[in-house]
Amino acid sequence: MRPGRIIHPALAEAIATLGHTDIVMVTDAGFPIPPDANRIDLGFWEGIPDVRDILRVIVGEAFFEEVHFATEVRDCHPSLYADVQKIFTGSGAALKGTTHETLCGDFAHRAKVVIRSGSFEPWANFALVASTDPFAWFTANSGVKPLPAYVERRARMTAKEVPVLG
Repeated sequence: MRPGRIIHPALAEAIATLGHTDIVMVTDAGFPIPPDANRIDLGFWEGIPDVRDILRVIVGEAFFEEVHFATEVRDCHPSLYADVQKIFTGSGAALKGTTHETLCGDFAHRAKVVIRSGSFEPWANFALVASTDPFAWFTANSGVKPLPAYVERRARMTAKEVPVLG
């Protein structure tokens, strides 16, 4: 047992294999997962586990630079949007709006892993783009100037910035 860590073997392995720009989909129970996807199905009852629970765990296990989701979350589901903002506060990840169709098509087919929740609620589908630790890759001792994207993400993390849909 790994207290305070993911104990689901396939999920722990999937997170450990992530590289920069790999995509992790975290979806509701009805998301159309491509048949050839690396599917980790955690949903076993309506609402269990909730997509928010999975997002909270995942954000604590890896670095993400972007979180893509349908703009309807912000516009039509304010409680989910507020929860997503809270979950990703201080993570440095930028929130990006897209369409449900793009999530079901492009993102789902490019995802390294698709994690299905038990959530039964509209637009609860998220594409997380993995990144590297912006503090570890460009250290003061490396003598290498950080790329602007890393500087920006570091600043968002240090300031514990609440992300907004861009």
